[in-house]
Amino acid sequence: MGPAVVTPYALTVDAGVTDLLDADRLLHRMAAGLDLPEDLFGCTHLVRDDRPRVVVSLSLPSRPLPDTLRERLAGYGAVSPGLPDPAGRAVLYPGVRTLTGTTTVAELLDRSAIARVTVLGTPVPPGPGTRVMTRDHVRPQWQRDELVLAATPARGGTLVPFEAPDPTPCCADH
Repeated sequence: MGPAVVTPYALTVDAGVTDLLDADRLLHRMAAGLDLPEDLFGCTHLVRDDRPRVVVSLSLPSRPLPDTLRERLAGYGAVSPGLPDPAGRAVLYPGVRTLTGTTTVAELLDRSAIARVTVLGTPVPPGPGTRVMTRDHVRPQWQRDELVLAATPARGGTLVPFEAPDPTPCCADH
């Protein structure tokens, strides 16, 4: 695990999950079952140690998490203070529910906590009117204290988030 970022605004849960999609589902179950605040960030973090896995973090931008949350999270796995690293992949974040269908880069930035969009293979950011087909699966990553969405070019001058909602496992037939 990378260097922990200890803050009163974050908790990490290690439920022994080994797959990103299972970690996404865990965060969604937590959000549904725990009545989490709308401005909460729920992220996944890859742990590469003698027991590779995916842990999840829950954090608020500027205030401590509710005192009762730690004990309620214990039902999901081992809970520890802070973030496992500063580079989480956001699954829950302000505005994520509005990022469905096709939207423009400007709308995506305006409606959500995402600070910027990058396009793989180019140093130039996309224009504000560039259409983004979200596929209802937008997973930005923390980079230098900003939530950044990596996108790839698609048909008709549109973009799609780099991460596909239904990835094919690598080497599935081997």
